[in-house]
Amino acid sequence: MTHLVWRKASRSVDGTSAQCVELAALPDGVGVRDSKDPDGGHLTLTPAAFRRLVKQWK
Repeated sequence: MTHLVWRKASRSVDGTSAQCVELAALPDGVGVRDSKDPDGGHLTLTPAAFRRLVKQWK
């Protein structure tokens, strides 16, 4: 996938967290990757799966 805009999770922006993720809007859902390994691939979550994930961590 080219030209994706990856955004670091808001809880990771200050740089103090060792567990950082980045998100990108995809045509079929949301991409999730490890910010420390941007070339290591990403997970693609459906919009419904992403909502469940976020709701779990609130």
